[in-house]
Amino acid sequence: MRDLPKIELHLHHEGAAPPSFIRGLAKEKGVDLSGIFTEDGGYAYRDFWHFLSVYEAATSVLQSPEDYARLTRAVLEESAANGVVYSETFLSPDFCGGGDIAAWREYLAAIREAADEAERDLGITLRGIVTCIRHFGPERARPIAECAADTAGDWLVGFGMAGDELKGKPSDFLWAFQCAREAGLRITVHAGEWGGAASVRDALDALHPERIGHGVQAIEDLALVDRLAEDGIVLECCPGSNVTLGVFESWRAHPIETLRERGVKVTVSTDDPPFFGISMTSDYENLARTFGWDEEVFAEVNRTALDAAFCDAATKEKIAKKLGDSAT
Repeated sequence: MRDLPKIELHLHHEGAAPPSFIRGLAKEKGVDLSGIFTEDGGYAYRDFWHFLSVYEAATSVLQSPEDYARLTRAVLEESAANGVVYSETFLSPDFCGGGDIAAWREYLAAIREAADEAERDLGITLRGIVTCIRHFGPERARPIAECAADTAGDWLVGFGMAGDELKGKPSDFLWAFQCAREAGLRITVHAGEWGGAASVRDALDALHPERIGHGVQAIEDLALVDRLAEDGIVLECCPGSNVTLGVFESWRAHPIETLRERGVKVTVSTDDPPFFGISMTSDYENLARTFGWDEEVFAEVNRTALDAAFCDAATKEKIAKKLGDSAT
């Protein structure tokens, strides 16, 4: 499973930071983050909402473009080691320059340079999706969308929304999404992780995304599941994340296979892998063990992911060759 070429569409850049990397950076900067780690060195949190605060605490030591360049190298080394050949990562100007466009350009340039080096050295291709943070509110989302629109292009390819989906309504963020869409950015929205099927429906109705981040609680409403299938909406499923956080009590209870059987386009990603003690390899192994997925199913899922990727046609053609026999 580790060597099977994979595409990952739902990865939070800071959330993919190895805890050892964050501890080392904190030590360099003289910042005490001991409260966010377990005794064995992992990230410590009680539930999803505490996880959000631990995530933001870990991110606090990422204070410069160079820090993000180093983070990018660390993240891509881990992804490549698990067979990922193409990844789309969620980036927020909230954390990269505080929403200031000039600062954001510097952070983005550093991230992109590190990504180009990783592509040369490791064979993994990265593209960026800017996300506003839902629990920061719609006013904070406006400058984030402006940053995204200012740097939209062949590398910065999408816009989305992450964070606590129980705060506010998708329609509150309409201005930000219209700004991003007018700049040519493709749209994805987190929903259906904690907000139930209704949050998926609300996101579809208000923001008209091509993809939904998570979306798995749509299973509560089979009419909505049929709508997802009929409209070709792609779900960025993160089963290992969902099971670890308790969205579903076990792998067997996860609806990814039921959704796939009902015609919904599903993909597989890890979300914030070091926080959950998972990897793309372990998720693939659990999918094979739980649902009997074989290389043919994984090839189908990766074809779906490649079709749904926000990158340009030339990049897709290059990635298709890396998928090779697994995608034929």
